[in-house]
Amino acid sequence: MEFHPLKNGTLTVSPLKENVTDPDDFMNAVRGLSGTQAARKRKDVALILPDFSARISVLDFDHFPADAKEQASLIRFRLKRSVPFDVETAAMSYWVQTGAHKKVDVVAVMAPLEIVARYESPFRTVGMNPGLVTTSALAALELAPDAGLSVLAKLTGRVLTVLVRHQATLKFVRCLEMPWSDLDDVAAVLIPTFVYAEDSLGGRPERLILCGFEARSEEAERRFKDELGVPVESLRSPLGVPGENNAGLLGYLRSIAKNN
Repeated sequence: MEFHPLKNGTLTVSPLKENVTDPDDFMNAVRGLSGTQAARKRKDVALILPDFSARISVLDFDHFPADAKEQASLIRFRLKRSVPFDVETAAMSYWVQTGAHKKVDVVAVMAPLEIVARYESPFRTVGMNPGLVTTSALAALELAPDAGLSVLAKLTGRVLTVLVRHQATLKFVRCLEMPWSDLDDVAAVLIPTFVYAEDSLGGRPERLILCGFEARSEEAERRFKDELGVPVESLRSPLGVPGENNAGLLGYLRSIAKNN
C-alpha cells in the first residue's frame, strides 16, 4: 500500500467553496498513481473524500416512504435549513437504518455537486471510474466495534468528526473545523456530545474511540478517560495504524474483507 502526499495548498477542504485549488498538481498526482491505467479498460475505484468537504446527517422518521423519489425529496426537505448550500442541486447519497418501534434513522451525505465533480474528474480522465464515493469518517467507522453505545472521535488537522453509534446504527454525526487542534478544543466538543447521547439515547456512551491524535494519543486517552469516565482506546486495523491520512482507506479495505 503506497501513500503519495499532495503538495501544500493543492486542496483546501470546505463544504462551501472549491476544494481543488491546484488542479494541475492534483491531476499529476492522480496520473502518477494510475500508471498505465489509461491504456487499459476503465476500472472502478473508491474515492474517499475529506470529512469536511461534505455534510453528514442522521435524520429520524416515524414513517419513511418506500418510493425512492419520495425518499430523496423528503430528505432534501429536512436538510434544507441545516446545510450551508443549495440542497436541490447538491450531490446526495443516503441509506436507511431500521430502528426500534418502527422508527427509521436515515444517514444522509450531501455535498455541492461541483465539489464532488472536481474530486472525481482527474480519476475519470486517466480511465478510472469512482464507483464508490464516501467520506473518510464513514469509511473508518468499519474499524470501530459495533457493540453497545460508543463514540468515535476522528481528528484531521483542525477538523474534528464525532460519530455516535448504538451497536451498528449510526445515531449522530458532527463535523467541524476548530480554531485549534489542542485537547481543550476536542474536550469542548466531546463533553456536550456525551451529554446529548445520554439525554437522547437513554444511556451514557460505554467507550470512546480516538483516531488521528498521533503523538498525543496516550495523553488524549488518559485525559478523556478521567474527564468522561469511560474506557478510551485508539482505533485499530490489522493492516496498520489508522491516522488522519489513512483511516478511511483502512476502513474501506476492512469493509471489503468483511463482504468477501
